[in-house]
Amino acid sequence: MTTNTTHTMNARINFAKAAPKAFRALVGFDIAAREGLDPALVELIQIRASHLNHCAYCLHMHTNDARKAGESEDRLHMVAVWREAPHFFTEKERAALALTESVTLVADGGVPDDVYAEAAARFDEKELAQVLALIFAINTWNRVALATAKRAGTDER
Repeated sequence: MTTNTTHTMNARINFAKAAPKAFRALVGFDIAAREGLDPALVELIQIRASHLNHCAYCLHMHTNDARKAGESEDRLHMVAVWREAPHFFTEKERAALALTESVTLVADGGVPDDVYAEAAARFDEKELAQVLALIFAINTWNRVALATAKRAGTDER
């Protein structure tokens, strides 16, 4: 019997090699999405989406990237429970984390007007578009990693 947690039963495709044009387009989209955003905010968004999507591969990669960029262990530990520890994050970061959750879990009720309004109040229009693009990108990367059974701890960039 095979379960969705058994990743060693069947070899999965190498998406980058099997669909190089699609992969390069996704890389380009990811690069464009980050443009002009604070690198710390980029990692917080990617970490939170990866938590919600249960993507250990991306979570491991982005927490390591955040550490290398100087992010504190305290903040990294609090990302998953940011609402219970709001003092670890700025108002802008909290608005981005709330938006990340709503967009990532969009099937659970859409993006509520109050969540969107709070993000729109904290970011100018261009920044908000970039934040949304980054959320779209990390959700896609999470799905690529999960569908192709990437193992946490093996950064294959």
